[in-house]
Amino acid sequence: MASYIELLDMSWVLHDSALEGVVYTKDELTAALKDDVISDTSLIPVYDEIRNHKRALEFVRTIVAKKRFQFSLDVAKELFAILAPEELDGKAPKYRKDMPLHRLYFHEISAPDKISYKMRQLVQWMTDPATKRSTHPVRLAARAHFQMIHIYPFQKHSGKVARLVMNLLLMRSGYPPAVIHQTQRQMYYDALKNSEDRVMVIINKALGASVESAIQFYEAGHREPQRT
Repeated sequence: MASYIELLDMSWVLHDSALEGVVYTKDELTAALKDDVISDTSLIPVYDEIRNHKRALEFVRTIVAKKRFQFSLDVAKELFAILAPEELDGKAPKYRKDMPLHRLYFHEISAPDKISYKMRQLVQWMTDPATKRSTHPVRLAARAHFQMIHIYPFQKHSGKVARLVMNLLLMRSGYPPAVIHQTQRQMYYDALKNSEDRVMVIINKALGASVESAIQFYEAGHREPQRT
């Protein structure tokens, strides 16, 4: 029987990818996440992207489990590197150098020459002790996500990175991951063009759905396997 984490990860990859306009079938997700042998070579890029996303989730959980952790630019870059290893070509992760001509997100994004400064400014705000004292963890995570996706630091996967950072911050504060459902896609895009408060509403709904899903899983009689 699949554990709750396995089901959560499948749902997380499914819905988060759908926000990016990429829809996977259940068979594709199951085969990729179970590391099945790929018989159809045309599916290799699909399986690789799913598996990279899964590795990014595992990286987030590794950080969440650390006793001492301070968010840094290196964490955001590492998430991008895990999601898009093909973009690195043996080099360190880099911010985008131009304005993408074709993208799913239609809110305003930063000019390339402003990205480095704005990312440093965002991380400084996120890690400032005064911010942590005065800002609720959910709002801090939502604002970090909203600001990062408006900076749009990477040529690919900036949306995924921003949501992974958001969930890292939520999980570090004891919350479940906020997985935004694919049916909320247009509402999510509209919120990003509107305001941080509109994004907060969507994130709060996602948090509530995560809690409800966990309750339903365990009340249905499922149990996590005992570790020895």
